[in-house]
Amino acid sequence: MRRYILPLSSLLLVAHGFVWTPRPFFVPTSPRGMTTSENDAGDVMNDYKNGISAIRMQSFDSTALDVTMKFGGSSLANFERVDHVANLIKDQIVSGIYRPRAVIVSAMGKTTNSLLSAGEFALSNSRVNIDPIRTLHTATMNHFDFPANTKAEIESLLQECEDMLNGVRLIQELSPKSLDQLVSYGERCSARIMAARLNQIGVPAQAYDSWEVGILTDSNFGDAALLPQSEKAIAEAFSDTHMDPDVVAVVTGFIGHDPNGRITTLGRGGSDLTATAIGAACQLDEVQVWKDVDGILSSDPRLVPNAIPVPDVSYEEASEMAYFGAKVLHPIAMVPVMKYNIPVRVKNSYNPSAVGTVIVNRNTPSNRLVTAITYKRNIKLLDIQSTNMLGAYGFLSKVFAEFEMHKLSVDVLASSEVSISLTLDKKQRDENMNSLLKNLGPYADVALKEDMSLLTLIADVGRTSEVLATVFRVFCTQDIKVQMMSQGASKVNISFVLHDSQLEEAVLSLHKCFFENQCVVEPYHSEQKEDDSLIAAAA
Repeated sequence: MRRYILPLSSLLLVAHGFVWTPRPFFVPTSPRGMTTSENDAGDVMNDYKNGISAIRMQSFDSTALDVTMKFGGSSLANFERVDHVANLIKDQIVSGIYRPRAVIVSAMGKTTNSLLSAGEFALSNSRVNIDPIRTLHTATMNHFDFPANTKAEIESLLQECEDMLNGVRLIQELSPKSLDQLVSYGERCSARIMAARLNQIGVPAQAYDSWEVGILTDSNFGDAALLPQSEKAIAEAFSDTHMDPDVVAVVTGFIGHDPNGRITTLGRGGSDLTATAIGAACQLDEVQVWKDVDGILSSDPRLVPNAIPVPDVSYEEASEMAYFGAKVLHPIAMVPVMKYNIPVRVKNSYNPSAVGTVIVNRNTPSNRLVTAITYKRNIKLLDIQSTNMLGAYGFLSKVFAEFEMHKLSVDVLASSEVSISLTLDKKQRDENMNSLLKNLGPYADVALKEDMSLLTLIADVGRTSEVLATVFRVFCTQDIKVQMMSQGASKVNISFVLHDSQLEEAVLSLHKCFFENQCVVEPYHSEQKEDDSLIAAAA
C-alpha cells in the first residue's frame, strides 16, 4: 500500500483555481502503517522539497509584475475595510497580473490621532484611556475570529501601549522619542491584523515590523530620514534566501529603527516612503499606493466637484503637486523610485476597477496644457524692500541668512536687485516670524500680508505663454487680483498669490477653462498667433 502526501500549499492552489500536476511522491508503509527505515527519510524530504518547488514555479504567472502595495488608514478604517482590502489583494494575485512582494499598511482609521490624544490625556489629566483604540482592534479580531496566538500578540501590544502611557502619566513627560514609540502601536497592530486576515482567506502572509525588513533611520524623532545602508538591508531581507517570494510580507509603514534600536517615525508621507524604499531596494516592477480617490486628480475634489483623474504625471510634476498642496505622494517618497525609474501607480481602494494614475520618468512633454491645479490656504506674503540700496549680493545674502537663523522655509519668491517678495505657509511659528521682522528692520522695509492663498498650475513649460494668456484673461474678467507671481526653477509650475477670499473663484474658473471646456473667456491657443501673423502680413 502507498500513502501519498500532498503539500498543504497545493491545496490552497486548487482552492484558488491554480492547476498543478505534481510529481507523485510517497512514503512506503509497513502493514501496521509505519514508515520504513530512517534511510528513506532523506529521500522523502527531498521529494517534498521538489513538490514545493513545483508549486512555487506555477503558483504565479511568470509574467506577473512584482509590486509593493501601500494602504492608508482610511482604506483600513474598520473590519469591513480590512476585509475589502484583503480580498482586493487576493483578487490581484488570482488575476495573475501582480505578485505583491510587500503590503505596507498604516494604522487603522484614526488610530494615530487617537494615540496622540491618549498621550496628551495622560500628560495633562494624569489618566490613561485607550478604550477607543482597544475597541476598534478587539472588534476587528472578534469579527474575524482570529486564532488565539494572533489575538494574544495584538492584545500584548495594546497592553504595552497602555503601560507606556501609565509611565507618561507618572513621570509627566512625553518626549519626541516617546511619541514615536506611542504612535508605532497603530501600525504594528494593523500589520498583524491584515496578515491574519490574508491567511484566513488563503493568501500566505507574514507580518513584519519595518525594521525587520531593513527600514533603518537616523535619530531625528518625529521626522526621521532613511539611512543609506537601509537600501542594502531591505534588499537582503527580501532576498529569496531570507524570505519566500510567494508569501506576502505585510509591513508596518511610517516607522523604523535608529542605529540604537529605538523606534522612529518617518514624518509626513512616511508610509509612502516605506513602500517606495522597499520597491526601489528590491527593484520591483511597480509601487502601488492605494488611496480613497481615483488616482491623482486635476484639483482638490472638496473644492472642485468636477475634478477628473489624470492618467499619468512625471516624477517632477508629482513632486511639485505634492509640495504645493495636492494630496499625492510626498516629494521625499519619490526619491527612491526616481533613482531606479520605477513607476508608481496611485489607485482607489474603494474603486479598484479605476485605472488610476501612473507616475513615471517622462523626458518629453505631455500633450496637456495644464496637468493639475493645486493650492495652499492661509499663507503669509512678505514684501521686503532694501532701505540701504545695498548691492544685490549683500542684500539677498543678509535676508536669507535671517531666514536660515530663524528656521523659516520659503514656498515661492520673486526678487529684484533691492526687493524680495516671498511666501511662508501656516506651519511657521509666530515667534520665529516676529523675531525675523525685528531683525530685518534696520536695513529693510517689510510689509506683511496675511490671509493669502497660493494657487499653482502644473503646466507644460513649452507652452507657458499660452497658459498665462488664458489665466490673466480669466483673472481680468473675474476681477481677481494677483499679489505676486512666480515660476519655479523646475519649469513645471506657475504660482500666483491671491487673497483667500478670491481663491475659490480663481480655482473653479481656471478648472473650467483647462479641464471642463467651459471657460469664461475664449482660451488662447498657439494657433491664434499664427492667424494673427497672417492677418498682419495681409494688411
